[in-house]
Parts: sequence; C-alpha cells; structure tokens
Amino acid sequence: MKTVGIICEYNPFHNGHKKQLDTIRAQLGRDCAIVCLMSGNFVQRGAPAIFHKSLRAQAALFSGADLVLELPVTYALSSAEGFAAGGVKILGGFCDLLCFGTETGDAVALISAAKALLSDDFKDALRQQLDKGLSFPAARAAALQEHSALLQKPNDILAVEYCKAILLQKSAMQPMPILRQGDYHDTAADLENPSATAIRNLLRSGESWSEYVPEEAGALFRHAEAYTLAAGERSVLAKLRCMTDAEFEALPYGSEGLWRKFMHACRSCDSTQSIISETKSKRYTRTRIDRMLMCAYLGITKEMLESTPPYTRVLALNEKGRSVLKQARLTGSFPHVGEAMDDPYWALEQRCADLYALFRTSSPAPAGQEAKQRVFFK
Repeated sequence: MKTVGIICEYNPFHNGHKKQLDTIRAQLGRDCAIVCLMSGNFVQRGAPAIFHKSLRAQAALFSGADLVLELPVTYALSSAEGFAAGGVKILGGFCDLLCFGTETGDAVALISAAKALLSDDFKDALRQQLDKGLSFPAARAAALQEHSALLQKPNDILAVEYCKAILLQKSAMQPMPILRQGDYHDTAADLENPSATAIRNLLRSGESWSEYVPEEAGALFRHAEAYTLAAGERSVLAKLRCMTDAEFEALPYGSEGLWRKFMHACRSCDSTQSIISETKSKRYTRTRIDRMLMCAYLGITKEMLESTPPYTRVLALNEKGRSVLKQARLTGSFPHVGEAMDDPYWALEQRCADLYALFRTSSPAPAGQEAKQRVFFK
C-alpha cells in the first residue's frame, strides 16, 4: 500500500482539493493511504483560517483523506521555504510520495529548478539581484532566468520548495506533481477549479458558495462560524500597541531594520491595513509583513519560528489512517504525535487558539477550548 502525503491548508476545502484526492486514487488505486498535513487555525499568508481546523480536517476526511495531521503553527507561519521544509520533515519518514498541485505538472523541471536553487552559482546571482533592491521573489526569478516561468506562479514556487526540501533532507519521498488548472489567486470562482481566495470572498460577502465545495464539506461549513482578520482587528491593534522595543526586535522577518519600521507603524497607525502599507516596500513583500504582524499578535519570536516543534497532532482519521499511524510507530519513522502539556510549545498552542477565538465574526469564542479538542474518527 502506497502512502501519499499532502501539505495543505484547505482554507476552505473545495472542489479542486477533492479533484486532487480523486486523482491520487485514480493513479495509485483505491487501497493507497492519503495523509494530509494541514495548517491549523493560522495559514501561511499570515491570516486566521476562515473555518476552525477541526471542521476543515473533517471536510478532508469525508472527501477522501485517511489521516489529517496538524502542521504546527510555527511551520504554518513560516516563509514558503520554511513551510515546505517543515512539512517534508514531518511526512518524509513514513510517506512514499508527496503530492502537490502545480501550474506545470512537470516533475523533471521542478527538480531541475530545485537543484539550481541550491547551487553556489545561484546563491551568488541571487545576492546580486537582492543588492539591486528587489524583493526576494523577484530576485529569485531574475537569478534563475532559465527557469523563471516556474517561479512566477504560486503553486510552482511552492512545488520547487518541496523539491528543495526533499533534496536537502535526503528524503525517500518521491514528488508527485499534479497539474493544477485555474488561477490560485483568482477572485472569480470557477466551478471545476475554484480558488480558495474566491470562495472566501463569497463567504465574507454572504453570496452563494456551496456549489464550489464537495457536498460533504458544504454540510459542515454551511452553519459554521467564520473567522476573519477584520473581526479581530482591534484585538490585534491592542496587542501591537502594548509591545516593547525588545519584543519588536525579537520578531521573525524583521531583519535589516524592518522590525523598527514595523514598530513605528504599529505605534502610529489606526488599522492593520495602514500598518502593512506603511511597512511594506519594493524589497519586502506584503505577505512577509502579514506574517510578521500575525507572529507579533501571537507572541511568536524569530527563535520560536526557527525551532523544531516537539510534536505533531492528529486532527482526524479513519481506520486506514489508524493503520498508517500504527505502522509508522512500529518502524520508528513517525514523529511524536500528540501533545506534551508540560512543553512550552503546548502553552504556545493554547495561546494561539485563545487568540484565534477573537477573530470569530459573530462574537469572540470562549477561551480554553484547545484542551477540549478531540480527534475526529470516521
């Protein structure tokens, strides 16, 4: 039985995600096991997930996944490189394949680009482009001109990072790219290939969205509480205004004095949008500032973001998923699963859950719910 890993966010789970799961089954057979490593309540673009992690995990399970694990929050809020490396580190010990959507679907080209990114020649070229004042994504594309098309689309960029992580970690996992049709950032929903961005826009505006998600997921999401950055903006502002100079300096993404510019914006601006506008520049992308802002709100330092999480939590599973866990534990290839309540990381997760509760659009959810969270078994 092949075990296939997917590093994902499912923000929210939609028809395109279901298509990926169905494609895996069609190519590898119904007996393969699909393991989804999913961002929890905060996603890589530096925002709260639209629905609680437990519902998104259940949606994946009902739509074809066998095991849903939580990508630890410090991996989830990392750059594309850290996000990919953390996911590969967790899945690499027990998954045979890593499946991901790309705009090209060309495994050979993706591996070739990954190898080029790791070469000394590329590092020198990248530094030259960065010295021109370009943002990191723009500098990387310019330095890798022969592969620049692969570094212009979001799924290809992440796919190359997955391949880099596989090479660097000498993982036995093999890449399994699947052609992703449609635009990842499209604001207009497409029935067969919707973007999560478009669906979130429909959810926020109160328009019809159910036709863009599988029926099982729709049943879960239909009456679910939504979470948005706008709903908790004053909570974010309150936290930022109370931070000390030392706390700003300790933030991730604040190199080259960016933390100081961010600090001044936090102390003078009246909205998160204006803070981001005041801080971002040609050199520093909006998503970098978004992640920096969310880390500040959650109390995540650069040291925390760069450390290895001590465990991985199970969110949902079926009988096949349970077998995958059992086999991985027997062979010693699986990272520690569960939570260690005496570990500082557990305290961080509790804090993140309590602060996520303040983003609920109806009214803040009660604190202390993380400790009551149970694994969903189908």
